[in-house]
Amino acid sequence: MELRRLRESFLNGPVVDRNGYPYFVAPLSDGVPRIDRGLLEEAVDGLAEVAELDCDLILAPEAMGIPLAAGLTLKTGIPFLVIRKKPYGLPGEIVLDQRTGYSKATMYIDTVEPGERVAIVDDVVDTGGTLRATVRALMEAGVVVTEVAVVFNRSPDVDALSREIGVPIRYLLTVGTEDGRPVIRPDS
Repeated sequence: MELRRLRESFLNGPVVDRNGYPYFVAPLSDGVPRIDRGLLEEAVDGLAEVAELDCDLILAPEAMGIPLAAGLTLKTGIPFLVIRKKPYGLPGEIVLDQRTGYSKATMYIDTVEPGERVAIVDDVVDTGGTLRATVRALMEAGVVVTEVAVVFNRSPDVDALSREIGVPIRYLLTVGTEDGRPVIRPDS
């Protein structure tokens, strides 16, 4: 899989400091600069290729998982649901506290049922904070998490994280930052 547009958009983005955390800025991880149709199609096609999507529902954390999940829904017909940053107080609402390398927040999942099979789709896996909290909360609610599919893997050991959460993590590019610049790692 070539992923020419994805590689180019990532490498052309800046790295900014967020309280000592080198944060890369790219269209599919931040929505800036603009996401064009070709880039989104390339990412969605890539995710559809690497993910099995043997699930009843695609879950997408707010915000940048949303366009990816929407594209996968259009491609596969599998519905998607947004993991929100605000509560609705609906019956059975799942509440989770997540922490990333640069932030923390409470998130909410509504209208999933015990026994449902879900795949989580997002832009980046890094420290695994959001992923750990999401998978744990879903499993505690009796939801079956079949896999995680992300565009960018920035985790220092994605295989260990996958074993820890008990769910396969599939990704398109392994990325990082060096000397204030974005880099694509060799396994991509």
